[in-house]
Amino acid sequence: MSEVVKKNLPHSFDIEEAVIGAMLVDKNGVEEAMQVIKDSSAFYDPKHIEIFEAIQKLYSNSEPIDLLTVAKQLRSNDSSVGPEEIVSISQKIVSSAHVEYHSMILLQYRIRRMIVMFNTSVTVAAMDETVDVFDLIARWQNEFDSVADVITKGRASVSIYETMKELTKRIEFISKSTGDNSITGIPTGFKRIDRFTSGYQPGDLIILAARPGMGKTSLVLKTVLENAKVGNAVGFYSLEMDRVQLTGKIVANDTNYHLKQLLKTGFDKPQYWESYMVEHNPRISDYPIHIVDEGGGDISDIVVQARQWKRKYGIKLLVVDYLQLVGDKTKKGNRENEVSSVSRRFKLLAKELKIPVIVLAQLSRAVESRPNKRPLLSDLRESGSIEQDADIVQFIYRPDYYSIEIEGNHEYEEMVSEGANTEVIFAKYRGGSTGTTNLKWIGDKTKFVDPTDPNESVSKLPDGNVYNNSSQIVGDLPNATDVFGDGSPF
Repeated sequence: MSEVVKKNLPHSFDIEEAVIGAMLVDKNGVEEAMQVIKDSSAFYDPKHIEIFEAIQKLYSNSEPIDLLTVAKQLRSNDSSVGPEEIVSISQKIVSSAHVEYHSMILLQYRIRRMIVMFNTSVTVAAMDETVDVFDLIARWQNEFDSVADVITKGRASVSIYETMKELTKRIEFISKSTGDNSITGIPTGFKRIDRFTSGYQPGDLIILAARPGMGKTSLVLKTVLENAKVGNAVGFYSLEMDRVQLTGKIVANDTNYHLKQLLKTGFDKPQYWESYMVEHNPRISDYPIHIVDEGGGDISDIVVQARQWKRKYGIKLLVVDYLQLVGDKTKKGNRENEVSSVSRRFKLLAKELKIPVIVLAQLSRAVESRPNKRPLLSDLRESGSIEQDADIVQFIYRPDYYSIEIEGNHEYEEMVSEGANTEVIFAKYRGGSTGTTNLKWIGDKTKFVDPTDPNESVSKLPDGNVYNNSSQIVGDLPNATDVFGDGSPF
């Protein structure tokens, strides 16, 4: 950066002197300033920086702060600032009445300087054709994160009086929500899971984990669809599946089509195609679902995209598929540290955007080596920090995945009696108790349904019709026998 730019960076000598002076004449001024200013980078003038660092040193050692002790600490630091200079600053201040306000102004100047400096450096780098543009974008994002950190560090604390008012509003809202529809967050798409969680809550990080092929994407797509239908915009960041495959799963989940019809065989009768185009294509095309399948796998790329979705569409839910494919360029070399950083940033993103973030995850092969195949928290691959950062950890367990017969098996009596074949295990639930609920997996349609919800029971639908999850039977569409001859799943 040129010397001209450095000399003209945003700053205010008068405000810096006002803050330093307030800290010199009143110990309360020190306390209030330190709540906002965390380090000397808030100051621009080199002498002011040295004086603040001397005051900060005394403060951290719980030593008295006055003209004499600060002058002594400056000498100890081999500072060029003399006693007469700190006396001159202190004489300009009558009291520390406005020190918190002045400190916030200093913080704003600090942020302005950061923006000017990193924009200048990024601009210079952008002119260099040897610099990778995607690395440049990542660098830009990291710099913006640094600015956000400065803002966060400068926030004042909130009294319990204020937090009690927030809690009271929440209790009032929850108390008015009664019965089966008592959802205080966003709907999950399954009444059983809604009863367990009251919906996924803003700021929550939900880890949905299972072995490959267990149905993680299908389960989360039901949540995506349920929110889209009530107008909640959803962002889906897919690192595993391309957008056409993902859209095929969405359609299969929202209709009674077989996934094979949508992605492999197509329709063999004109009326099937007509029904698809007339009934389902327009309806599903209007859902506020936004998909990325070509972005980088770095956490910074996902953060940038999520913030953009939030600004443009006001997304109420973010889904990432899946965790083990996400990296962090700043933590290369140690995969465990990398995953720890990624999971932490997902949690911070959920809090920042005030939305639930659902991240799919693979379980380790350790599950396969045990007689009891039900997943455990220790099966989460690569990092224990996933468990630590998550508000909810959900596992999917399907006995048929391991060729376990549930009919006549005492262990699965309750599941069979409910017409279910899948356990959704809440292995961690920060907002409630752990436990298990049952769902039904329909393999040929790659979807989960709630077996006790009459609106979900596919077996009760007339053959040849498609259920669109809006309590209506629509169209005249093919059943398995029409298309495959014997109706066997694929």
